[in-house]
Amino acid sequence: MIHESQRLRALERQYTANVLAARSYEEALAVFAALWRHARRIRPDFPGDWREDVQADIEMARVLNGLQRTP
Repeated sequence: MIHESQRLRALERQYTANVLAARSYEEALAVFAALWRHARRIRPDFPGDWREDVQADIEMARVLNGLQRTP
């Protein structure tokens, strides 16, 4: 287990500022999808396709934000 320290917090802040903030939404989504695939490879009983899991959340967000559904 990694114990949190001042040095670790500084490293995380630097990483966030220099690496994560520079990613586009599409890049971040690609990383997320790759991590999800990896999780399914190492644990086959891991939940199904993440796009299906978030579909209800997306629909709710559209309703709350007054957006029309895209075809």
